[in-house]
Amino acid sequence: QCNLTGLWENDLGSQMHVFEVDSEGNFSGEYLTSVSSATKPIQPSPLVGSQHLDKDGQCTFGFTVNWKKFSDSTAVFVGQCFTDDKGDEVLKTSWLLREKADTLPSDWKATR
Repeated sequence: QCNLTGLWENDLGSQMHVFEVDSEGNFSGEYLTSVSSATKPIQPSPLVGSQHLDKDGQCTFGFTVNWKKFSDSTAVFVGQCFTDDKGDEVLKTSWLLREKADTLPSDWKATR
């Protein structure tokens, strides 16, 4: 069973700390990104998510990060946990980032 609880780091040095996954698969934690286009200093940001608890251990999951401490944006991540040939757990994710649009006509450029 893949356990998301703990500290994870991606290829760019961003860190996700999942405090605890409950028996229903719900979790919370903090995300510290290593990349940002915000003008304010980067700070750890709260995250909330849910993990699908499969018996084969290669579970899908998703979480939302609210960058409220330094940015007007929100990100959502979806992914799956795998176990590699060495027995290490590896997370593979995709994400969308929504920045605040100042006007309705500028909405087209607000999501990456």
